[in-house]
Amino acid sequence: MKVQSGQLLVPGLLALLVSPSVMADSTRARCDIYPAGSDHASASIACTFSQYQGNVYIDRSDGVSHELRPTGEAAGNFIDQSGNAVYRQSGLGVAGLIFRMPAESVYVYWDASSLAAAVGEDNPTAPYTTAEYDATTLLPCSTGTAAHDRHCPAGIRRGAPGSGLATIRVTAPDGTERVLVFENGAVSTPGGGELTWDKPGDEWHIGIDQREFYVVPEAAVHGG
Repeated sequence: MKVQSGQLLVPGLLALLVSPSVMADSTRARCDIYPAGSDHASASIACTFSQYQGNVYIDRSDGVSHELRPTGEAAGNFIDQSGNAVYRQSGLGVAGLIFRMPAESVYVYWDASSLAAAVGEDNPTAPYTTAEYDATTLLPCSTGTAAHDRHCPAGIRRGAPGSGLATIRVTAPDGTERVLVFENGAVSTPGGGELTWDKPGDEWHIGIDQREFYVVPEAAVHGG
């Protein structure tokens, strides 16, 4: 039995944005992308918004990621991973935030329900689709006990063939998103709680904080 300690991912709250010392937190959101100087969005896509000790991370479903580090004494001023200045604005009120970047502006909306509707009610693995992931699936899951009596939608991104590397994003039974990373015959959950896992046969049995439970088939990690 393997154990890893960390912090639990829970839905993002506006409180994250006012305290630079809060714990890591993450939430799915909708990102509207506006090219610099344009009044019209070029895309409206799923994204994940996270904040840790004042640093902001925006992971977009189009493969673009923003890592923003606060700079200076004025609130809302950041430097991205390339050293560019980024400015956070609150023009969306309680609906979200705006990040002004050199080439574009990213409007982050906390309510991503419109994206789920766009994916279509006939997709049982929504909000995950094969347009954005190598594969999608429904993982046996449960809360409270390891009954695995529910099925949680998940999106899978795999490393090079034969590498055994995979990142699985799964919507937990409580509606939050959990990230599971498989590497070198082990599993971890970034920013995640106390993680336990075992691998009887060709299935990973994963528990987090003795509260969330998942079964991940080996085929989901390696394909085939």
